[in-house]
Amino acid sequence: MDLIIRPMEEKDIPDVQYVAKKSWNHTYYDIIPEEVQNNFLNSAYSDEMLKKRLEQIVFVAEDKGKIVGFINLNETNKPNTYDLTAIYLLPAYQGKGIGTKLIKHSIQEVEVFEEIFLEVEKSNINAVNFYKKLGFKIVDEYDDEFDGHVLKTLEMSLSNV
Repeated sequence: MDLIIRPMEEKDIPDVQYVAKKSWNHTYYDIIPEEVQNNFLNSAYSDEMLKKRLEQIVFVAEDKGKIVGFINLNETNKPNTYDLTAIYLLPAYQGKGIGTKLIKHSIQEVEVFEEIFLEVEKSNINAVNFYKKLGFKIVDEYDDEFDGHVLKTLEMSLSNV
């Protein structure tokens, strides 16, 4: 593998959309109905929304010129505190350490942080275990109405204080 992590550019939008769709379909096929997935992806990963995300912290992981994953952090209203709003990899690239590299790279880029928050579906066991391995702790659990579908959501946090 010839992995490069770099800032996302506008020309990467179609590839990021593809990664998001493939990752969502693979991860949530038996958790979230396909119609609900598609509604979310069409909204959250539209060209317009991804152009707005370029103002945030977004890195892509590239293997031999092909985008295989991405991460998106967004600074919250509280200084030095971030939301990890997305980290997705193509299914064939999961479990190879790329997600860990994306998170570590992002943390290096923000340099100083007090806390990073994320939300994850409780039944997405692979993701929950991945975050725990990186030091994230569960800080809350709640039902989340998601386009007419109720999810069991975990809020997790990585503290640097």
